[in-house]
Amino acid sequence: MPEIVLNQITKKFGKTKAVDNLSLTIKDKEFVTLLGPSGCGKTTTLRMIAGLETPTEGEIYIDGELVFSAEKGIDLSPVKRNVGFLFQNYALWPHMTVYKNITFGLENLKWKKADMNKRVDELATLLKIEKYLERYPSELSGGQQQRVAIARTLAPNPKILFMDEPLSNLDAKLRMDMRSELKRIHMDTDSTFVYVTHDQLEAMTLSSRISLFNEGKLQQYSSPLEIYNYPVNTFAGDFVGNPPMNIVDVTVLEVNGEGVHLDLNQNELIFTTTGKADLKKGQHLKLGIRPEQIEIINSDGIDGHIYSSLPSGLETVFKVDVLGLILTCITFCGKNFDVGAKINIGFTSDKNILFSEDGMKMASGSLQVIS
Repeated sequence: MPEIVLNQITKKFGKTKAVDNLSLTIKDKEFVTLLGPSGCGKTTTLRMIAGLETPTEGEIYIDGELVFSAEKGIDLSPVKRNVGFLFQNYALWPHMTVYKNITFGLENLKWKKADMNKRVDELATLLKIEKYLERYPSELSGGQQQRVAIARTLAPNPKILFMDEPLSNLDAKLRMDMRSELKRIHMDTDSTFVYVTHDQLEAMTLSSRISLFNEGKLQQYSSPLEIYNYPVNTFAGDFVGNPPMNIVDVTVLEVNGEGVHLDLNQNELIFTTTGKADLKKGQHLKLGIRPEQIEIINSDGIDGHIYSSLPSGLETVFKVDVLGLILTCITFCGKNFDVGAKINIGFTSDKNILFSEDGMKMASGSLQVIS
């Protein structure tokens, strides 16, 4: 089975480390997304696995075979790694029909005509492009061109399919449609997909696991909901989630049987942790609160005022001026709020997170404002 293993991979461009000491295992049949901001090392990582970029240090295994080793001088070419690569611009031949584009690689591999026709029929049915086989790329929509590019990539039965931001050229509605298609294709083909994107919504909706990068370093490697609910640092909490997590500075006042007493702009909060945390009086921390974990309540809440309101039909993202802060909140009641209107809010979740001053997760738990 085509498991991918990266051992201590580093890639340098001059003095800059694009990827820094990366160790990662992608299991067979997973849909793994390499996620992060521009310049974080995700595309470089994808290209190194595919054999399009040479690492400076480390080893790469595909299906148990050592395909790269800096120490041993091994560097198999992309064709010998039996992987498929779907590029951002699709790279279809404009002078060839859809049929010819799909069979181009198969002809180079000396497939028999009957086998090529059978494979094209299989892929055309899978990708719903049967009626476009005699058309040229210029006669197709963006979504149809993408399906042809996927069919061409899948045609020689690669063990692994690599995709580098393949949806970025599509409009918003088509991107949503193609996410559904990619997830279906992944299940139908039983293949391993490795997907690069800077769009955290794509990563959340498509992946079995997300590999989150920042400045060349792996930050967290977990399922989408694990990263969302339990980010290991403030970067993960801020980058994954839309709208992003509220992250505010607090100071430990006291630790006792009630919990951790925190000072937030001269307001006292009690943080009740769901696990152990080594916290001390006077310690400076960061408190992370997801927007949906701030609820509107009718009484016994914390007084605040609407700072801004952005309704979008299904949901409304609004900001509240409260506790000396501007906190981002979200509600799914589909209503608008008047700027300046009084509102009562409460913290009802047990998934609030305390981070260290340098941004590493220390504890999760519930939150209560007592003064």
